[in-house]
Amino acid sequence: MRTINKKSPPLLRCRSVLVLVSQAGLILCSLVCAWLLRFEFRMRDPNLLWAVAPILIMVRLAVMPFFNLMHGWWRHTGIDDAVDVVKAILTGSLAFFLIVRDGWGLKDFPLSVYMLEALITFMLLTGVRVLSRMLAETVRADAASKRLLLVGAGHAAQMIIRETQQAETGYQVIGCVDDNPLKKGLRVLGVPVLGPVEALGKIVGRLRIEEVLIAIPSATPAQMRRLAAICKEANAAFRTVPALAELIAGRVNLEQAREVSLTDLLGRVPVDLDLESVGENIRDRVVMVTGAAGSIGSELCRQIQTYKPKLLVCLDQNETGIFHLQHQLAQGGGNNHNHDNHNHNNNDRKVFCVADFTNPERMRRIFLTYGIEVVFHAAAYKHVPVMEDNVDEAVGNNVFGLLSLLNVAESSNCSTFLMISSDKAVNPTNVMGCTKRVGELILAAWPLQRMRCVSVRFGNVLGSNGSVIPIFQEQIRQNRPITITHPEITRFFMTISEAVSLVLQAFAIGRDGDILVLDMGKPVRITDLAETLVRLSGKSRQEFKFIGLRPGEKLFEELFYSDERVFPSACEKIACTEGVKLAWPALKRSLDELYVAMSLGQREPILTQLKRIVPQFTYAGCDQAGSAENISSSPSVSDLQPDVQPEAPVLVDMPALPYLPWPANPQATPPLKLKLELGSAGSGPGD
Repeated sequence: MRTINKKSPPLLRCRSVLVLVSQAGLILCSLVCAWLLRFEFRMRDPNLLWAVAPILIMVRLAVMPFFNLMHGWWRHTGIDDAVDVVKAILTGSLAFFLIVRDGWGLKDFPLSVYMLEALITFMLLTGVRVLSRMLAETVRADAASKRLLLVGAGHAAQMIIRETQQAETGYQVIGCVDDNPLKKGLRVLGVPVLGPVEALGKIVGRLRIEEVLIAIPSATPAQMRRLAAICKEANAAFRTVPALAELIAGRVNLEQAREVSLTDLLGRVPVDLDLESVGENIRDRVVMVTGAAGSIGSELCRQIQTYKPKLLVCLDQNETGIFHLQHQLAQGGGNNHNHDNHNHNNNDRKVFCVADFTNPERMRRIFLTYGIEVVFHAAAYKHVPVMEDNVDEAVGNNVFGLLSLLNVAESSNCSTFLMISSDKAVNPTNVMGCTKRVGELILAAWPLQRMRCVSVRFGNVLGSNGSVIPIFQEQIRQNRPITITHPEITRFFMTISEAVSLVLQAFAIGRDGDILVLDMGKPVRITDLAETLVRLSGKSRQEFKFIGLRPGEKLFEELFYSDERVFPSACEKIACTEGVKLAWPALKRSLDELYVAMSLGQREPILTQLKRIVPQFTYAGCDQAGSAENISSSPSVSDLQPDVQPEAPVLVDMPALPYLPWPANPQATPPLKLKLELGSAGSGPGD
């Protein structure tokens, strides 16, 4: 609400009087002009004219307040004001006609004057408003406003232009560029379309553009990379408007314009998901998310609550993370309720538990208290270099913690258990990846049929805790060299929201024992990623330092084993794999031996036993010749014989899948290039 000082009322009264007098003068001028036009610019019967003039003025001024035409803010005039003027004139003309002809009985008053006066009044009342707005915009354009160029001449551009014309935003839109040739030379709310996007560099220099705003909320990542590259080549500061959902909601404005992010450049065009099937499996059910304070876990909680579960149990050992998650979910909509509160609207109920999922007694109490029906297991140790130095903790948490939670869930009559796996589980070269692969094998071989067990495998997500991207951004801010392990190292990347959406879809379509793999797109070269971050930060060059691969790190990640058969699923972005499925008795025997090795607290026995369960596991110092050894070759850790040829693993009969197979090697695609510069290849510091 505007604050008005003590001097404002007299000023407002003066403004109102001025508006009243000016509009009365325009109405009188219209009547005189209409009269002169009717009689070929000769003043006939002036007494009749001056007799009806006061009536016309009073009628029109009496009607105008009903159509909000007595305010003086003409600099904000728009189409709505023109429509109101038409309504007021039609209403006033009808009243004037009835008063003059029927009330006074002046049948001699020319009929043509009624129409001419109405037309001229409309022209004068709208004209003075348009001129006032043009004058105000000219004055504002001459002020110290930043000169803005819009990329795109669609609906989003119209909203931005309208905002700059109606409010003091500090920006002046000079023009638009658009690749649609039919729009060249057109004007969008008075702003010209100057040419195609490729001409942006010349336009920026010629018109002294200070900032470029990408006003294409529906732009694909490929288009965003092209636009960002053109802006960088033009040496122009640039930002973008929010996503398409914000545009649909009518919330696109200059305040929401933001820097172009990696998500804009790496995200993919959303695919149609079967949201109804996800809702059917979550609605009115009690759902638990472990690792709820983490990147994936917190996004799972945010998306799951939109499907209205009966109760959402958010569990994590990180007290501070749970505290922040509680506030985030509260801000995202709905009310938070602890288990002590009774609320009849169960759709919005959430419980926040600080607990260690590897503690079976604590977990059993939670399961029995809330009646957990669905588990999304996102809790795990994930940092590769750290787990290389803490092998027993990695195995204890990622393998035996998983086993403990599975037993509790099974005994508590849980219906579905979904585990978040990793692309590092494929041909693992580190302990973390190997434990994830053991987890996949456990869920695939789980012997009891009452609970549906599904594993979902995917790669890195943008912005996750411990991701390389925040590290790069911090090094850029501090002007320190960017440390990269290897010039050619590549990784798969996906946005957190897309990954979690696909995880929920996999939860809906996955069958018991399935290992589902998300389509990660093309791998991204980390050096290109770092160079992109440098350019997005506004810097032209940054020192790069290659430090060599860390323990357990691979040059590239994979999504499938070479012996896995890959089938499409009901969702375009999710694949189903069929590979070696171990029988539970043999796997359990090896897990018992792994537990004994872990209890000894010695690194080598643990790694050796892990390799027997996952023959593809390689690590520094391992016997490569023994890579074919498997869990059925020997009954105990002490009896390991690397030179003895092992038996084939025990397999379980696999039902035929009613799908056509995917290509044999679906991830064999060249790395995605993220360079924003348009110069010659190899100019970056990492090439």
